[in-house]
Amino acid sequence: MADQVAIVTGASRGIGLAIAQRFVAQGARVVVTGRDADALEAAVKELGGSEVALGVAGKGDDPAHRAAVIDAARDRFGPVTTLINNIGINPAYGPLATLDLNAARKMAEVNLIGTLGWVQEALRGGLADGGSIVNISSVSGVRPAPGIAFYGTTKAALIHLTEELAIELAPKVRVNAVAPAVVKTRFATALYEGREEQVAATYPLKRLGTTDDVAATVAFLCSAESGWITGQTIVIDGGITLTGSVQ
Repeated sequence: MADQVAIVTGASRGIGLAIAQRFVAQGARVVVTGRDADALEAAVKELGGSEVALGVAGKGDDPAHRAAVIDAARDRFGPVTTLINNIGINPAYGPLATLDLNAARKMAEVNLIGTLGWVQEALRGGLADGGSIVNISSVSGVRPAPGIAFYGTTKAALIHLTEELAIELAPKVRVNAVAPAVVKTRFATALYEGREEQVAATYPLKRLGTTDDVAATVAFLCSAESGWITGQTIVIDGGITLTGSVQ
């Protein structure tokens, strides 16, 4: 990946940081984003410093922030070749019948519209000349997920957006998605905290996912080895969706 300049959103920790680490290890230069400037500064140090990484703090649903990230990437490393849309929020839990519609609007704005905004900016920043996009969806986007139903709805829409973009941007840009089940991150803690062994036992592979599981698949989708793959969603779930469940 030595010729790649990658934007990884939501990368101060968790899945995003693991993806950025994998990219740097394979020779790419990365620009990582997130809301916490201090956390981003620590992430850049962990990634190897300013020669290979740049952190730009801001909100993913802010158009000015998105534009600033792309401009900073071009100024520091050159044209963007790779975009990983990892931002996703889920501020509400419960049935759709009582869902706060303001929370629903925020999820749609960040998880779906924000993703499209990042794609548009990355195309302006050089990606239109060729490269890869990977969107981080969720198994809640491929199976019903009671309690997080609207989050899953946005992730299902993200999968469809991935397919539409794959057609529109071919042949120069490949667009794929990954759909993880429960991965051991701070974001997913509520789904397994205090009962990890019990939750893991429901998975055919008898363990929860790790950030490295996701990072390895994303790196493959951005490599020449996946050069004839576009518009696909790879489910990374330890087999859980085979049982008809996502949690």
